[in-house]
Amino acid sequence: MKTDKHAIFVCTSCRHKDSPCRPGLNLIRKLQDALALAVPMTGDDFEVSGVACMAGCSRPCTVAFRASEKASYLFGDIDPDTDIDDLVTFARDYRRRVDGWCSASERPGKLRRTALARIPAAMIIAETDPMEAS
Repeated sequence: MKTDKHAIFVCTSCRHKDSPCRPGLNLIRKLQDALALAVPMTGDDFEVSGVACMAGCSRPCTVAFRASEKASYLFGDIDPDTDIDDLVTFARDYRRRVDGWCSASERPGKLRRTALARIPAAMIIAETDPMEAS
């Protein structure tokens, strides 16, 4: 298993339509607390931080999972009051997967239907022959 940190990003500028409420900061606090309690399940290598915008404005609140050499995920429509358990369960599963890849049916609860993107891990290609790379 990789020793690199796993990152969870939460949008801090998302807000519900016609509302000044920005649930991202509340979600960060709740997720940090829940992950701390779940350390035996999830490990202690998750960093949770806020980011200004992840372009999921029509589906607030957005949350992304990322780790080196793993697929990344962006989820929308996340509710800080009801979706923490699903996020923690996904964190546990994501950490255990070597490449991070999973299908919608393998994701917990609401995360089965709220994925906005799954981004494959970056592929590093070493050029040995300039003709092969063209």
